[in-house]
Amino acid sequence: MTDSTVLKLNGLSKQFGPVVANDDVSLTLNRGEVLALLGENGAGKTTLMNMLFGHYLPDSGTIEVADTAGQLQPLPLGHPQLALAAGVGMVHQHFTLAENISALDNITLGSEPLFSLRRNRRAARRRVEEIIAQSGLNAPLDTPVGRLSVGERQRVEILKALYRQARILVLDEPTAVLTPQEADTLFENIRMMTNDGLSVIFISHKLREVLAFSDRIAVLRHGRKVGEMATSEADETSIARMMVGAETPELASAAMTPGAPVLTMSDVSVAGRSKRDTLNGVNLTVHAHEILGIAGVSGNGQSGLADVISGLAHPEQGLIKVNEVEIDTLSPAAMVQAGVGRIPEDRHREGIVGAMSVAENMIIERLDDGGVQSRGLLRREAMQANAERLAQAYDVRGPGVNAPARLLSGGNIQKLILARVFDRAPQLILANQPTRGLDMGAAAEVGRRLLEARERGAGVVLVSEDLDEILGLADRIMVIRDGELHQTPGRDREQIGLMMAGEPA
Repeated sequence: MTDSTVLKLNGLSKQFGPVVANDDVSLTLNRGEVLALLGENGAGKTTLMNMLFGHYLPDSGTIEVADTAGQLQPLPLGHPQLALAAGVGMVHQHFTLAENISALDNITLGSEPLFSLRRNRRAARRRVEEIIAQSGLNAPLDTPVGRLSVGERQRVEILKALYRQARILVLDEPTAVLTPQEADTLFENIRMMTNDGLSVIFISHKLREVLAFSDRIAVLRHGRKVGEMATSEADETSIARMMVGAETPELASAAMTPGAPVLTMSDVSVAGRSKRDTLNGVNLTVHAHEILGIAGVSGNGQSGLADVISGLAHPEQGLIKVNEVEIDTLSPAAMVQAGVGRIPEDRHREGIVGAMSVAENMIIERLDDGGVQSRGLLRREAMQANAERLAQAYDVRGPGVNAPARLLSGGNIQKLILARVFDRAPQLILANQPTRGLDMGAAAEVGRRLLEARERGAGVVLVSEDLDEILGLADRIMVIRDGELHQTPGRDREQIGLMMAGEPA
């Protein structure tokens, strides 16, 4: 702790039943500093920040926040309004904005007295404009949030915190859905504010950004703080070793010659309910021994593309072939029967039936398989043996294969889905945001499985908003923008980012 310390967490612990989420965690943050808070899934990062912001009440420990004179004062625990009043602001990964009202109204919403007879909208606008001028976080104040780009919404979220006079800003995965250019601009704006005294806690899985943006790194593992280091003394290897207790193996796969087409989409259009699931004349071919990466900013048609390949959406026009055989009637069952394996975007809603057991979820897409059913009746012993085999092979951890799948953590649900998909050795794999929310160890395992499938002869459609993931795994890259697909001229990060933003590369 120094004279410029603005935040001090003292021995915070939190337990949920038998699960210890945080165990005696102490942390400091200095004025004008960017502290990166890292850790695997389940390491306790979110719980720790929720205690800071008052969403959770610690079992033990205290929090101190500097007042406007720079003196540390005890923060009453379990009260978000008091955390806000003390200058703590939090920007969650998933935006909490009302899409039907303007950016200005979102920024000021909830900050005025409940029983005020009139709103001083003119004064509020002046104050927001002053914050924009100081921070560089430009946003169209009179535009409904539903019409803003993802980058603009991110800026509105931060402006909302600054409007409430936040001196400490917690950013949870702030670049998860931004283009590289938007991420760079965001970091430049935040660095401008830290130069003026703002202090930032930055949670991210993107080590490249952590190394470029932060001043200091703190790492949690299994709920405990296991170390700190100055960013200037860190590299990806040392961070990975601290996070997981060992180095994360590098993914490597030899270049392969593409084989026969396993998926062909010709002039496919889908009139979706929104921009997210609309496609306009999409043409693509995926070959055996190939990973095709689909890069793009969230909401540009990725959902529509994934729904077509999954058999959930019916195109208004176009031709679809799997293994050079035309699919006349699209349905999930037809695509599974044609040899398609699906890793869905939302693992909880689309990947499992939470009330069913792990063993039942393992065979849910192969109920016609004689190995698990006979004359329409499930063979429970065969299901049990199959689930135990896959749980061991894919390290699916939980209360047991007969427990409801909803009891598994997000990472273990993803392992369940991977086991179900890869065990069938599909010829075409749709991997839609396969590592979203996963720690670096779990993400590396997903990448390894995809590369193994490619080497076996499968074709893979990798849909991801993480450009690092695309560049690391894909043999070929296309960008989706406004429901249209465009082939990238190469693998240059800046060029691809410009295409994602709708500008010429």
